[in-house]
Amino acid sequence: MKYSELSDAYELLESTPSKLAKTDIVANLFNAAGESLQQVVMLSNGRVFPDYEQIELGIANQLVIKSISKATGIPQKEVEKKFTTSGDLGIVVEHFVSRKKQSTLGNEILTVEKVFTVIQELARQTGKGSQDRKMSLISSLITAAKPKEARYIIRTLLQQLRVGIAEGVIRNAIAKAFDVNPQSVERAWNMKSDFSEIALIAKKQGEKGLEKIKLEIGKSVQVLLAEKSPDLKTALESFENAAIEWKMDGMRCQIHKQGDKVLIFTRRLENVTHQFPDMVKMVKKCVKTKECIIEGETIAVDKKTRRPLPFQVLSQRIQRKHEIERMVSEIPVQVNLFDVVYVDGEQLFEKPLHERRKILEKIIKPDENFRIIEQLVTKDLKKAEKFYKDALNANQEGLMVKNLDAIYIPGRNVAGGWLKVKPTMENLDLVIVGATWGNGKRSGWLTSFVLAVRDPDTNKFLECGMMSTGIKEKKEDETDVTYNSMTKMLKPLIEKEAGGIVRIKPKIVIEVACEEIQKSRTYSSGFGLRFPRFIRIRNEKSERESETMERLNTLYEMQKK
Repeated sequence: MKYSELSDAYELLESTPSKLAKTDIVANLFNAAGESLQQVVMLSNGRVFPDYEQIELGIANQLVIKSISKATGIPQKEVEKKFTTSGDLGIVVEHFVSRKKQSTLGNEILTVEKVFTVIQELARQTGKGSQDRKMSLISSLITAAKPKEARYIIRTLLQQLRVGIAEGVIRNAIAKAFDVNPQSVERAWNMKSDFSEIALIAKKQGEKGLEKIKLEIGKSVQVLLAEKSPDLKTALESFENAAIEWKMDGMRCQIHKQGDKVLIFTRRLENVTHQFPDMVKMVKKCVKTKECIIEGETIAVDKKTRRPLPFQVLSQRIQRKHEIERMVSEIPVQVNLFDVVYVDGEQLFEKPLHERRKILEKIIKPDENFRIIEQLVTKDLKKAEKFYKDALNANQEGLMVKNLDAIYIPGRNVAGGWLKVKPTMENLDLVIVGATWGNGKRSGWLTSFVLAVRDPDTNKFLECGMMSTGIKEKKEDETDVTYNSMTKMLKPLIEKEAGGIVRIKPKIVIEVACEEIQKSRTYSSGFGLRFPRFIRIRNEKSERESETMERLNTLYEMQKK
């Protein structure tokens, strides 16, 4: 397929607000893709790797600016100036490619396969000289591209496609293009987390092919999610057969074992096996079955007291790529298992929780560091309240109240499944989309941070408040987040800057507490947060897992009641 056909579809999508119309456009695109279907599906979502591989492109604005200059012969300062006024390097490259008169530009007919392959190659460039090699690869694409093609190539590289395609549109487009049920596509997505493979199966095998999709060791599964309960009493009364577990302040982990091969994924499907060799050893020692997929919560613990430590401590290990053994020694972990979805070729989704728990207990030989989480089965509110108090005294977040009769439905907040109970109004996982430069003693730091929620229909981020409280000027404790550390983290993500105000690429998710959600004309979401306060950085969450407009509205309505 010619890349120009994909670019035309991108342009049409960008100017089409209707979700239904977008679905029609994408379905037609998938039908026309032919042998390029898998690449087209991935590129439609602005990606070149499935989620579970978690390979980052790692392309910064400055590298793209240099590449545009190299490909077009335009001085770098002129490219930077144009970027300052437009705020979109896709528009910038389109402008300069249009101006370029040399016949060497735009002569090659770019195909989807060519663009896809080069972008994948970009991601694999590491080590000495990798930046130069990346610049050459980007420049080669710009040189071969027509103006419109260049716009979307650069946006894809920067993961800023801006055509308003969310996962729901892709799901429905696959269903429409290949005449299958959208629910079948969603079920397949929850199993495989790869729309490109699902689209190919739907095309070649139809509904029957999707129904045959099973779990695969090594490919992470979308996890079952919990709903918020207003209080413990309400949660207990929600289920006839209830079990209570501590809600731990850690990393939800999905562990895959196949013989001696062990893989560890986070809830956002990131493969963190390399960062946790100690967990791999625990699995090999304590899991008494050949194949399984089990779930739990990994927490950091104090080396001496074994008491739980805040998630911020554990996050140092999640993000670490080097000196792994030193981190293993400095920050030991404890794994607390609570579910199993696959054992020796059998999927367990349709089994109720009380049966899955018994299976988990049979295949685990626990020890101090790798254990099955304690569970209290009761309808007695006083016993439950004591269990709740014990969790809070142990520095945990609260409780999980689970329906022992419920099956496991991946990828969903399921009514009648799991409920979480916290002691305060639920904190919000929001995305930073802007900030202001400080002055005085905070000069040189980004300070007040603009927060946003996600609109799943448009894939846009809508502002809902500004926050500064909770971040430290000086690091007093290992877990403290400072203005300096926030600035270092956010500076590479700055997309536009004017008058001390910066726009930031929606990438960093933080947990925010607030006193109240209010209606507001100030912010694009229509809501504002009263007294927002920084709690922690949610490294384990992607921007696609942040709070949605629907969720913010639900919390606002609950708050009114």
